[in-house]
Amino acid sequence: MSKITLIVGGVRSGKSNHAVELAKESMKDVVFLATCQAYDDEMRQRINLHKQSRPSGWGLIEENLDLAGAITKQDDSKILLVDCLGLWMSNLLMQQYDEGRIKKEIDILIDSLKLIKCEIIFVSNEVGMGIVPESYLGRVFRDYLGLLNQKIALIADEVIVMHVGIPLKIK
Repeated sequence: MSKITLIVGGVRSGKSNHAVELAKESMKDVVFLATCQAYDDEMRQRINLHKQSRPSGWGLIEENLDLAGAITKQDDSKILLVDCLGLWMSNLLMQQYDEGRIKKEIDILIDSLKLIKCEIIFVSNEVGMGIVPESYLGRVFRDYLGLLNQKIALIADEVIVMHVGIPLKIK
């Protein structure tokens, strides 16, 4: 199994920037796997800012649903930076997947991580420190992303929590 790093944090905590810096420091070829979809002009602008903040020589994969499939196709000598698991979970929910299907997608992703050898840095949202969401969809999102974060943290070599731009290594 590869080296896995999980970086979690709240909105604007610096998690993506820290992931980019870790990938740069590795001195390896990096492939950025983006899970975001641009549904409106504001999101397109955010995506463009993210692209500008990354080195131009990095590879790019845009995959919003088949995360396990995209991961298992990667060259073992590279670092794969996946940003972000929260958007991936949102994409699954927006495809009207039922809860059983989402559990299966989580299991497929975790199983795929046991088969690969490339180094992976995952970026994800911390969802366990806030209030209980008012809507059903919000609660389902929180529950399944929290479950996914736990499963990846369990097998990860390193887990980093970001607070106000400061990385705190907890594993």
